[in-house]
Amino acid sequence: MTAGVLILAFVLPFRLGSSKPPEHVELVVLGNVQDGGAPHIGCGRPCCRNLFLRPRSERRVVSLGLISRTREETVLFEATPDLPSQWATLAERSGVPQPSEIFLTHAHIGHYTGLMHLGREALGAEGVRVRAMPRMAEFLANNGPWSQLVELGNIDVFSLQDDRAVSVLQDEVTVTPLRVPHRDEFSETVGYRIVGLKRSALFIPDIDKWSTWDHSLTQELASVDFAFVDATFYDAAEVNHRDMAEIPHPFAVETMATLEHLPLTERSKVHFIHLNHTNPLLDPDSESSREVESKGFRVAREGMSFEL
Repeated sequence: MTAGVLILAFVLPFRLGSSKPPEHVELVVLGNVQDGGAPHIGCGRPCCRNLFLRPRSERRVVSLGLISRTREETVLFEATPDLPSQWATLAERSGVPQPSEIFLTHAHIGHYTGLMHLGREALGAEGVRVRAMPRMAEFLANNGPWSQLVELGNIDVFSLQDDRAVSVLQDEVTVTPLRVPHRDEFSETVGYRIVGLKRSALFIPDIDKWSTWDHSLTQELASVDFAFVDATFYDAAEVNHRDMAEIPHPFAVETMATLEHLPLTERSKVHFIHLNHTNPLLDPDSESSREVESKGFRVAREGMSFEL
């Protein structure tokens, strides 16, 4: 086995259901789809037509989970419209009934509206810790129905500060919010740097363009072992009926072009996530998926598991 193959084998993910999950902290991909889900409302294209007839359980909105085997705790990233099933998946995988904390990235529908399931109409949760940036925390506290969750004690909201780490899972992991440029109508938008005892990950499900960020994607990538980054659209031709200026995202082809000069060990860290219902990367057998893999990049698939 060559050195290059050894490195690739080192960073390959586990799969859910594997006989030997990570001993300490496990990062699990709980969803990889853009906010609107798949199938997508109002879509009559082939990408969604058959899914309305035969829904696929693995098409859930973007979310990550952390599982601590030693602390017997879990953490959830994003409260998506698919929260009930993602909550159940995390509980089944970990044996822990509910996450101790939920980290939110911003106030777009796929990233926080699942909090509604924690209210008295559904779970009636008690004091679930929700971490968010200051504007996001204020948005939840001052706007119904989210404010009722705060008033009834279903959730406790804690404000984060940009680029300041917080410890979770009883100090086994640190999570650092990183401000990113996005359509901040109601809140800031952040990604997260997630650092475990052995490895680390970058999670940026939404950003306008890499060129508008005051961080270097290349440098951020160098500082972690895995990166789950926005690939809402594969290329500009994918959604030709919308003004892309209204919904800017880095196309997958742009990100690959930005990073193509890097060695394979760096490119292989990248896992594309937050895929629109039109994105051919949702199909692992598509030509686009094969193209991504041939260039040394990866697509985040629901059920992937990584040791931190």
